[in-house]
Amino acid sequence: MRKFTLLLWCFPIFMKKISVFNLHPSNEFEKMALEIFQFQAENNLVYKEFLGYLKIDIYSIKKIEEIPFLPIQFFKSHKVVSSEAAVQRIFLSSGTTGNEQSKHFVTDLSLYEESFTKGFEQFYGAIEDYTVLALLPSYLEREGSSLIYMVNDFIQKSKNEKSGFYLNNLEELVQNLVELDKNNEKVLLIGVSFALLDLVEKRKFQLKNTIVMETGGMKGRRKELIREDLHQVLKDGFGVEGIHSEYGMTELLSQSYSKGNGIFECPPWMKILTRDTEDALTVLPEGKSGGINVIDLANINSCSFIATQDLGKTYPNGTFEVIGRFDNSDIRGCNLMVMS
Repeated sequence: MRKFTLLLWCFPIFMKKISVFNLHPSNEFEKMALEIFQFQAENNLVYKEFLGYLKIDIYSIKKIEEIPFLPIQFFKSHKVVSSEAAVQRIFLSSGTTGNEQSKHFVTDLSLYEESFTKGFEQFYGAIEDYTVLALLPSYLEREGSSLIYMVNDFIQKSKNEKSGFYLNNLEELVQNLVELDKNNEKVLLIGVSFALLDLVEKRKFQLKNTIVMETGGMKGRRKELIREDLHQVLKDGFGVEGIHSEYGMTELLSQSYSKGNGIFECPPWMKILTRDTEDALTVLPEGKSGGINVIDLANINSCSFIATQDLGKTYPNGTFEVIGRFDNSDIRGCNLMVMS
């Protein structure tokens, strides 16, 4: 038996001793990422076969920049798991007409809960201190949303009885928002872009104690706007200095946050790289625009290395910016692998 095989067998015990949520980002991240890569390369059958088609020797990978990232499309066509444990929840992407939904088979919901709780706390403090007003109609209208799962947990942890989802009761939302803000309560208003735009068209605000956070996407309800235009309309409508944003997706268990200007920060167990749009295996230097690759160490039981369909750029301080989407839904390199 190879020494490394024994390490893989012991990996769940190893993970309990060194939690991915207690990393020092300077040196522990890369070590943990490489451990998880080798674990998933052996135990995730989809990822293993993908690496095989690329003729990757997994034991030759010594830096995170050398790790091949699994195209996110495989979550639409395959069961991407690295664990034999029972599936506790299947999260589904929103999808659009004629498009297949992504499916994230989650075998340990406690990882997701710890990730989104500690991630939010890092940037905003305890969720218990906020009143959480959620305006997420397109997500509430379907099953399997990971965003709804997260926000519902936030609402349950909030100590204010006015926390909740607001779907068709916009008048109540307006009343509560104005009253809470006037009373100097800490408020988190989290909403999908088109719903926030609908709200400020009905009523103008001058909020002083409210974080307005958009989760992106018009979901076919409105014409897409560039971020600068969207945020300007929302800033004017809510009377706030900046619009916050959440960057997450069905296939991930972690989120990044922006407190304004579209610049996102990651929690210590998450990192963004950008890849060459013509060569999916080439990582670009900081400041260069390319496809966004996400390392999410919380995704231990599925895949922690995902090539998304988003375009962006990274900066020396570890922050990143999302600047658009691939025009072609098929990322280059995805067709390297044809599987049944």
